[in-house]
Amino acid sequence: MLRFTEQELEQMPLVDGAVAMTEAVDPHFPAGWVSVQLERLAQEAEHALMDEPDSYLRLEGLLRLFYREWGFIGDHEQYFSSDNVFLDKVLERKKGIPVTLGALFLFLAHRLDLPVSAVGFPTQFVLKVEWYGSAPQFINPFDGEYLSKHVMAAWLKGHKGPFSELRSEYFATAGNYDILARWLTVMKSALLREGLFTEALRCSDVVLGAFRPGDPHEIRDRGYIYQQLECSHAAALDYEYFIEQCPEDPAAELLKLQVKELNKEPLTLH
Repeated sequence: MLRFTEQELEQMPLVDGAVAMTEAVDPHFPAGWVSVQLERLAQEAEHALMDEPDSYLRLEGLLRLFYREWGFIGDHEQYFSSDNVFLDKVLERKKGIPVTLGALFLFLAHRLDLPVSAVGFPTQFVLKVEWYGSAPQFINPFDGEYLSKHVMAAWLKGHKGPFSELRSEYFATAGNYDILARWLTVMKSALLREGLFTEALRCSDVVLGAFRPGDPHEIRDRGYIYQQLECSHAAALDYEYFIEQCPEDPAAELLKLQVKELNKEPLTLH
């Protein structure tokens, strides 16, 4: 179970919330090692850039340091790998996805007093830079390149359809709570894809315990995980909850058949 409240998560750096979240999912996650590595990177960035009085140049220096000198980059080859959502693996491999790379960059930017914040754009995590008196700029944390709204509009159309339009709320600063909930969803999907069902179950339990209590779709997904773990009756209970809460959902009828079959199986104590 996540040991922090929503308010406490909002008050800490996003990356610290991610460490706490991952500890709740994986008891063997090396949180101490990750914290040491984060502090090492922050000190290196401060040593290299803190004496630069121009904030614009300090940001450009951090982009150069993070993506070119240190070599952090998005993982094009294994985008959906769980290695890209666990921060220890991201720090080891210097590869990740937008939310993990973005969380690391955001942590360093704040240590350098740079006006960078998180945006939960519908297609991916994005960084927003807000200079006084200027329109916001956006950075793709996957590669450190600046994003135009034209590109982001194209992303949106590819994600939601050709008639989708940009909305102001898509560019709003996102809180840690919402970002971490999305991060957990990505983590769970990666674990399921790799057949790591015990870890995926812990992930689902954290989502339900701290972020989406009683969410029928999350409980349906947990039922699927229970089914893969051969916990038939627990799976049936979760599917029944979903059917009760979402009777009009297209999946409900199929799940009714699943429940009948699952309830035929003998009760197994795990």
